[in-house]
Amino acid sequence: MIVGVGIDVAEIERFDAALRRTPQMAERLFVERELYLPSGERRGAASLAARFAAKEALAKALGAPPGLLWTDAEVVTGENGRPGLEVTGTVAACAERLGVRSWHVSLSHDAGVASAVVVAEG
Repeated sequence: MIVGVGIDVAEIERFDAALRRTPQMAERLFVERELYLPSGERRGAASLAARFAAKEALAKALGAPPGLLWTDAEVVTGENGRPGLEVTGTVAACAERLGVRSWHVSLSHDAGVASAVVVAEG
């Protein structure tokens, strides 16, 4: 059963400018594994914008309740390259209340825009 669906877009250049203007914003939005590749190199603006769009889409899939912490939802990459979500704290509690048992995530970026779709399944 589908509990909720969310979609969001982020203009990559605008998102990157916001991160450069306010460096501490990255730590409020992302956990370290989202910010850096396994090699230690920082992810590019398009990748970070897509991850931010996924977090926004996740909130929408949950009905946009107040009090969710950005860092309680981590966009992960599976061994097969498929994106997924690991949720903890405020996000996990909300998902549990709604009966969410699994997540489906799609990320994309092209033509200066990053997008994400999140489906919460019960």
